[in-house]
Amino acid sequence: MFNGEISASSLQQISPVSFAYIGDAVYELYIRTNFLLPSKKISDYHHKVVEKVRAESQASYLQNLYPLLTEIELNWVRRGRNSVNKSPRRLPLQTYQQATGLETLLGYLYICDRPRLEYLLSQIKIY
Repeated sequence: MFNGEISASSLQQISPVSFAYIGDAVYELYIRTNFLLPSKKISDYHHKVVEKVRAESQASYLQNLYPLLTEIELNWVRRGRNSVNKSPRRLPLQTYQQATGLETLLGYLYICDRPRLEYLLSQIKIY
């Protein structure tokens, strides 16, 4: 597991897409964890989680987080958004870019600032 220590030069070597890859996993684990109680069938969990991890939901959550973000965080969101120029057929490009921006931010914070990550995730109203 990553130990949370990374140099500035190493940080520059990580692409926004790589942070989005990590952020996607962090976000899905956060969503899954929030639906553990009350206990339900796995299929019920799955349907709720899928609804919340869709790009449309992620884009919406990012819009709500914007006022809380620092300049550095906004820069990572922008870099993540700009790292994709093609979306799945079912999605408008802008929605996919916003979702990727959120995932990039979450991946960056997972690597660099876990307390800040936890704070921002706590601000997402998933219910």
